[in-house]
Amino acid sequence: MNRYPTWKYILIAASIMIGLLYTIPNLFGESPAVQISPARASLKADQALLGKVEAALDLAGIAFDGIYLDASGVKVRFKNPEDQLKAKDRLNENLGNDYTVALNLLSQTPDWLLAIGAKPMYLGLDLRGGVHFLLQVDMDAALTKSVESSVGDFRSAMRNEKINYRGVSRNKLAINVGFENETETEKARRFLATTYPDFTYTVDGGGTAYTLVATLSPTAQKQVQEFALKQNLLTLHNRINELGVAEPIVQQQGLDRIVVQLPGVQDTAKAKEILGRTAALEVRMVTGHGSRSDARDFDPKKTEDAVKGIIPAGSELLYSRIGEPLLVSKRVVFSGENLVSASPKPSQQGSGAEIAVSLDSKGAGSMKLTTREGINRRMAVILVEKGKKEVLTAPTVQAELSSQFVITGMANLEEANDLALLMRAGALAAPMEIVEERTVGPSMGEENIKSGVHSTLWGFAAIAVMMMLYYMLFGVISVTALAINLLLLVALLSMLQATLTLPGLAAIALALGMAIDANVLINERIREELRDGNTPQASIRIGYDKAFGTIMDSNITTLIAGAALFMFGTGPIKGFAVVHVLGILTSMFSAVTVSRGIVNLVYGYRRKIDQLSIGQI
Repeated sequence: MNRYPTWKYILIAASIMIGLLYTIPNLFGESPAVQISPARASLKADQALLGKVEAALDLAGIAFDGIYLDASGVKVRFKNPEDQLKAKDRLNENLGNDYTVALNLLSQTPDWLLAIGAKPMYLGLDLRGGVHFLLQVDMDAALTKSVESSVGDFRSAMRNEKINYRGVSRNKLAINVGFENETETEKARRFLATTYPDFTYTVDGGGTAYTLVATLSPTAQKQVQEFALKQNLLTLHNRINELGVAEPIVQQQGLDRIVVQLPGVQDTAKAKEILGRTAALEVRMVTGHGSRSDARDFDPKKTEDAVKGIIPAGSELLYSRIGEPLLVSKRVVFSGENLVSASPKPSQQGSGAEIAVSLDSKGAGSMKLTTREGINRRMAVILVEKGKKEVLTAPTVQAELSSQFVITGMANLEEANDLALLMRAGALAAPMEIVEERTVGPSMGEENIKSGVHSTLWGFAAIAVMMMLYYMLFGVISVTALAINLLLLVALLSMLQATLTLPGLAAIALALGMAIDANVLINERIREELRDGNTPQASIRIGYDKAFGTIMDSNITTLIAGAALFMFGTGPIKGFAVVHVLGILTSMFSAVTVSRGIVNLVYGYRRKIDQLSIGQI
C-alpha cells in the first residue's frame, strides 16, 4: 500500500498555505503616488514633514487614499494619475527646493499581509516602466586627480626628510621633481620609491639640472580606476535612495560605465537632477574678521552686526542646523577633497560620541598652520549642496591639529554616524556624463506584463489539456502539482523580494515545461511497470522510485547551468537565472512530493485496485 506519513501531508498543506499567502499580494496591483524626501543631506524626513504635506494637500482639496512616513520619506497614495500630478505640483510650490517630490507607484497590498512580511515581488523596468541611464565615468579625470593629490604629498615628504629640490610639477600622469645635483636626486629616488611605491621612477638630465620623473604605474592606474568606479556606484546608490525606488539597478558595465535603472519612476528630469547632484564639504574658521590674521582677531560682536546686515569683507554669515548664526571666514582650511576618512566612534571621555577624521598631506598642512593660531576658537564644518551652505557643526579647537584629529560634542553614536555620513556625502571620485537615456512608460510595461502572463497561461492550458487527455486521472494530478509549483515559485520570488523582468517571465514558462517533464517521466515509468505485469500499487511505488533518480540527475545538471548563469551573467541574464534555479527547486518538490501525496490520497488506502486511470498502457 502507498501511504504517506501524516507529517508529509502537513508539510504539503503548510507549503500550499504559505504559497497562497505570499502569492496573493501580487494580485492587488499598484496605485499612483508621490514621494517626498529631503533634497539636502542635512535634512531629515520626520513627523513635521508628514504634517506639512498632509496640510498642503487638504488645503488644496486634493483627495488621497493614504499617507505614511518611512525611512526614505513621506509617501502619499492617490486613486488616479490626475490627482497624483496635481499633488506633485502643489507640493513643489509649498515645499520649495528643500525637498524632492517624485512620482512613484506603490503597492495596494493590505496591511494585514504586509504585517506578516507578505509583499509583492518587485517588477523590473521592462514590466513596470521607469527610466534607464547609461553613465560614462571620466577615468582620465580620476587619474589626474590622483596624481595631483600626490604632488603636494611629494613636497611635504621631501621637506620633512630635508631633501633639497628645485620644484615639483605634474605632467599628465607623471610628477617631475627638479634637483641641482645627482646626490640629492638619488636620495629622493630611494626615499620616494619606498614611501610611494605606486609610482615608477626614472632620472633624466645631468650636470646641475636633474629631473626625477615619477610615473603612476599601470597597476596603480587600474586600482585608481576601480576605486573611482566603486565610489561612484556607492554614491549613486545613496542618491537613488532619495527617490524611494524599489529594487533600483545600479551596476557596472564594462570598465568605465554604470547602468542605472529606476523602475516605477516616470519623472526623468527629477531623476537626472538627483543623479547629477554635487555636494561639497568645506572647513573654515568661525571669525569676526575676514583677514588672514582672523585667528588672532576674533570678535563675537561682529556676528551680531552681521545678522543686522553688516558683514565684513572676506567673511560670510551662515547658519547651523539648529539656526545659530555664525560668521565664518571665506578662506577654506580644507575641503572634502582632502578628507581621507570620517568614522564615528564612542567618546573617549565615557559619554557621547565623536568622529575620527583623517586628512591627506595637503589638508593636514593647512590644518596645522590654521589651528596653531586658532586654539580655543571655533571651526565650522560646512556642507555646500545645490548652492546652499549649512554649518553641520562648529567645534572648538583644543590644540594644534594635523592629519588626524577628532570632532567631539555629539550626544550619541547615531548623531556621530549621521554627521560622518554628511561629511562624506556627495563625493564622486570621478565626474560622469549621461551617454544614453530612455524612458519606458507604464502602459508599455503593462502590455509586457499582459503578454508574459498570457503566454504563461496559454502554455499552462495547453499542457493541462494534453496531460489530462493522455494520462487521464494521473494527468489531472500532474496538472494540479504543476499549478502548485507555479504557486510556490511566485511565493518564493515574493518572499525573497526578487525583481521579475521579461527574461524572468520566460524562465517561469521554462520552469513549467521542466516541471511537467518530471511528471511525464513518472507516469511513463508507472505505465512500464503495469505492462510488465506488476500490480497497480507496486507500479505506483516502483514508478516513483525509478523515476526519481532520472529526475534528480536532469535537474542537477540544469541547476548547475542556472548557477553558472547567475555567477557570470549580469542584468537580465542574472534575473533569468534566479527564476530558473528557483523553478527547478519548486518543480522537484511539486513533481515528486506533492504529486505522489495526491496519488497516495486517491489510491493509497484502497486495498484492491483493478486498474489505474493513466491512459492506454
